[in-house]
Amino acid sequence: MRTLFVVATPIGNLEDITLRALRVLREVGLIAAEDTRTTRILLRKHGITTRLISYNEHNMAVRTPKLLAVLESSDVALVSEAGTPGVSDPGHQLIVAALQAGLPVVSIPGPSAVVAALTTSGLPMREFTFIGFLPRRSGERRRALSKLAGEPRTLVCFESPHRVLRTLEDIYATLGDRRIAVCRELTKAFEEVFRGSVSEALLHFAEPRGEFTLVIDGALEGTDEADDATIIRELKRRLGDGSSARDAAAQVAAGLRVPRRRVYELSLRLRSATSPRRKARPSAGR
Repeated sequence: MRTLFVVATPIGNLEDITLRALRVLREVGLIAAEDTRTTRILLRKHGITTRLISYNEHNMAVRTPKLLAVLESSDVALVSEAGTPGVSDPGHQLIVAALQAGLPVVSIPGPSAVVAALTTSGLPMREFTFIGFLPRRSGERRRALSKLAGEPRTLVCFESPHRVLRTLEDIYATLGDRRIAVCRELTKAFEEVFRGSVSEALLHFAEPRGEFTLVIDGALEGTDEADDATIIRELKRRLGDGSSARDAAAQVAAGLRVPRRRVYELSLRLRSATSPRRKARPSAGR
């Protein structure tokens, strides 16, 4: 019975590889890689000639039983394109299959975009919630974020460059103008970490490029609940900034950490008070 090694590899800078990881990659009989082109660059840099095959979301259903067969006689290393396998990357299915087959699974820890972003964000990291990639569609994304509005722990998620602005807009609409760290191209030549509010991040990243990790401040705990006057004042401000009534209510609820139902009822009261009243029509004479 041989071992499946789950090996973390660099998220950008090829020097971010542990000595243990290099030894394991040299000694195993086979490396299963999410992207063989990326892994081959790493192996070439360190003079490693171990046999390499692809293992990704497109072929893992077919490759998993084949890799289990290989594990009967040879150790296998599992690597993703970058970082730790299984963390928003392929690998979980093979790990579970190996465990179910009674095979040893050993982690070779190392680089992780989640931890790298947290440690440089300046936001609380004693406790955090990692949510991977948010849904692609805005409506689904906002619903997912709304469920996290009261989460006190720091939130971490990944995002692609062509969706990051829309995601920031949805964060602003559902969670309010919280503190955020937007980490771009971590450990690479053009690494950038923006720290500020969500609204400031939207202005900063006019033409986003590269891979993004977002670190979002959690909901505040133990604060005095805002009174109606404060909520109405914030609603007016949001509406004045151009937010829809629905978005304004969600932003205020998240920003002030008060129940959304209460804010919604106050928004209806505000709308009723500010709507022009219709004059009654004179009744027709008989």
